[in-house]
Amino acid sequence: MSAAHALTSPAGFIATRVPRYLSTIRIWESLYALPFCFMGMFLAADGWPGWSVFIWITVALTGVRTLGMAANRFLHRKEDVHNPRTANRHLPTGKLKPFEVFGLMLVGTGVFFYAAAQLNGLALALAPVAAAYVVLYSFAKYYPWACHFFLGWALAISPSAAWIAVTGRLDPEAVLLSVVVALWAGGFDIVYGCADIDFDRKYGVNSFPKRFGIAAALRTTRVMHAASATALLALGFWLDLSFYYFIGWAIAVSLLALENSLLKPDDLSKLRSPLFQYNSVISMVLLLFTILAVEL
Repeated sequence: MSAAHALTSPAGFIATRVPRYLSTIRIWESLYALPFCFMGMFLAADGWPGWSVFIWITVALTGVRTLGMAANRFLHRKEDVHNPRTANRHLPTGKLKPFEVFGLMLVGTGVFFYAAAQLNGLALALAPVAAAYVVLYSFAKYYPWACHFFLGWALAISPSAAWIAVTGRLDPEAVLLSVVVALWAGGFDIVYGCADIDFDRKYGVNSFPKRFGIAAALRTTRVMHAASATALLALGFWLDLSFYYFIGWAIAVSLLALENSLLKPDDLSKLRSPLFQYNSVISMVLLLFTILAVEL
């Protein structure tokens, strides 16, 4: 089979392009984002919300994540060529064309808006705000050193969005859960920014580590994660959840503390540790014990 035929035949397209599309949008990272989203869903419904709501929330999150990840790859395709951490991505290596990634943005947008329309009026009304935010945050690193906080809030949209999808309103408990995610994810983005500090200095990309140094960045991450853990604990008391929730909280916070303890200002080698590649385990633990807390 020729290379051209492999790309134009349905089987060839599926075998060659689809895996690259999924890799570009880092589909496996949904395992990190989905649990927090589903936490918002289960807490809002005080249990299982029904298959229809569950399916459309999942589709909506998949759509908006596709939009956000594809936009990030598309908008940063030129500097990704020069960054050792990103040089092997599909756009810099030519494995995908810019129009293909832009097409992923369009598909993600369409899927997201359609799914939001199946949920309720408020979900659909706020969909343009969420879509704009996940695209525009990619520009943040060119301007403020606080770009990591913009990323944190991009991920923090999901639990509040799921709450709105279930209840048709935004309650303060949902906002607190979003604060948890914003601090959690923003802290990790500061850590990953430490690995890019030389590149950021060379190419004028703004970041917290570049502005304040690696030591200050790691201290700030620990403070953010401590605040996130405290807010998560407060949420359990606020909603009067059972002891299962607090068991999950203790396990997740212990893993979070372990991750933070591995990094030193003069030694970031542990950033490549498998522990940092499986943050989804922490969020899955939280989801599992949250479900037990509301269902049992």
